[in-house]
Amino acid sequence: MHYDDNMSPLLDVRDLRIRFGAAEAVRGISLRMEDGEVLGLVGESGSGKSATALAILGLLGPTARIDGKILWSGSLQTANTLQIDLVRQPAHAMRHIRGKGIAMIFQEPMTALNPVMTVGRQVAEAFSAHAPSWTGSEAKRKAIAALEAVAIPDASQRYSDYPHQFSGGQRQRILIAMALINKPRLLIADEPTTALDVTVQAQVLDLLKDLQRKHNLAVLFISHDLAVVGKMASRVAVMRNGKVEEEGSVLDILTRPQHEYTKRLLAAVPTLRTDRTQPLATTRS
Repeated sequence: MHYDDNMSPLLDVRDLRIRFGAAEAVRGISLRMEDGEVLGLVGESGSGKSATALAILGLLGPTARIDGKILWSGSLQTANTLQIDLVRQPAHAMRHIRGKGIAMIFQEPMTALNPVMTVGRQVAEAFSAHAPSWTGSEAKRKAIAALEAVAIPDASQRYSDYPHQFSGGQRQRILIAMALINKPRLLIADEPTTALDVTVQAQVLDLLKDLQRKHNLAVLFISHDLAVVGKMASRVAVMRNGKVEEEGSVLDILTRPQHEYTKRLLAAVPTLRTDRTQPLATTRS
């Protein structure tokens, strides 16, 4: 993607470093995203992908030390050419940005949803948190519409059901409804299909792609699976040990990788041509 140096990107991560005590989880990464762009952030477990996402949302907690800048141009209270540094925002400002400007879908919907609260109420509360002047009945209508938008069958009847009454794929759709109900500019999807079987995974990916195009939504799609990222993203950044080793278009990364780690990641993905008599390649050095 061509970037206009005269325009502020939606998200501009500059030399981000995250440390937990003596352990450095993220070591000076830089990422840039525009409105409507899908960036895949890929790497094995422990590479720093989720820590990066949580830093953007201000959810790392008091034990984390964060250096660098996370510049955000999507605040509803500023012009698009102005940027605020999310690293230095007070807690009340980040509560406004989370959900309204930047939303997140987590990996495991059963742990992200409250098991003793109906799904309809959870979706409605996600809306009411940023629209306190709306009545309960108005929030309920919004929640039902959000559930319908992610293809939950009989949404008005299922509004009063609990998370355990839905399938894994439906629970992930409910999380997507909660994330998008306030029309954020950026969606962070952290391994959103890992816990799903292949068929349901494909359905959720298709839904995310449809919603992304419909709303011109910027998506930071985090995964350990380059094949999945290749279906979603236009650009890919490959992380290892807290650093971005390689970044480029999906086509370049999948067909012309330059870094040895990226080549090993691709070699570790089984295909129909994989020799099943041989072990898969490893990503370890």
